[in-house]
Amino acid sequence: MRLTAYFCAASDSIAMTSNRSAPAVVALMGPTAAGKTDAALGIADSAPVDLVSVDSAMVYRRMDIGTAKPTAEVLARYPHALVNVRDPVDTYSAAHFVADADEAVRSSLTAGRTPVLVGGTMLYFRAFKAGLHRLPGADPALRVELAARAETQGWPSLHSELARRDPEGAARIDPNNGQRIQRALEVLELTGRPMGFWWTRTANAVQERLGCRLVEVAIEPPDRRSLHQRIANRLDEMLQRGLVDEVEALRDDPALSIETPAMRAVGYRQVWRHLDGDYGHDAMAERIRAATRQVAKRQLTWLKGWDGLVGKAVDAPTAVAVVLQNL
Repeated sequence: MRLTAYFCAASDSIAMTSNRSAPAVVALMGPTAAGKTDAALGIADSAPVDLVSVDSAMVYRRMDIGTAKPTAEVLARYPHALVNVRDPVDTYSAAHFVADADEAVRSSLTAGRTPVLVGGTMLYFRAFKAGLHRLPGADPALRVELAARAETQGWPSLHSELARRDPEGAARIDPNNGQRIQRALEVLELTGRPMGFWWTRTANAVQERLGCRLVEVAIEPPDRRSLHQRIANRLDEMLQRGLVDEVEALRDDPALSIETPAMRAVGYRQVWRHLDGDYGHDAMAERIRAATRQVAKRQLTWLKGWDGLVGKAVDAPTAVAVVLQNL
């Protein structure tokens, strides 16, 4: 198996993707708190793999507790690419992720190992799989117009508009995530087509780009109640470990504000507002739990319509077995 042939012609990649002898790239997905990290470590204990984080918050340094980032000890034993690669003041987009993930995957395959992309940022998984190069480019004037509307109406109002025009896309976007709402409306205005149309048109981009087969596995807990309990337990642990102190330290950085994109991550925004005096500790915790459950719901919505899964697992040990069976 010639792993150095990372980039192949499209005609070659089609043949390779149906061949179990072709090098695999694993995509291990699932809702927050489902056990993805435990599964990734289990896979690393059983096969020669390189772990690549697919998490829009773990890329940031100094954001450790609230992102459920593996501890320094775990990262030393199980290195994860794309963890701690940006400062919180920096922006990090799906395009940045695809470029960085491609580089990490290339390095892993060249070394004769299997890249395992693990995380819960479903937009990044979709971007990696489908590619971004065929999406319509940005329109500065339209973006200014949308930002001005959001200033007067609020992003939730624009999210409601998106829900009327692109219900499937809106279901996957937080009503307060202005960046993604703006992009989805921009694509609609420029093309008359929802974002999902463009993802479908680029569905084979990863095969064309890598010439390898993509092994896509999802962890989905058997019922919503058990997932919510895992979310609650993890938040309790985060608070005990010092989540509030972590956010307080970030607030001391004059380059950061509650409007900094990194501070939109669930947990950080709620703690920041608690420290501003907007609400007490118990209300803060409840808001984080509710927001995290909403994130999990959107992640499950992504997975419900996800094409190409080779298997679903109910927990980490099952996920390890499914992945190893498909390598």
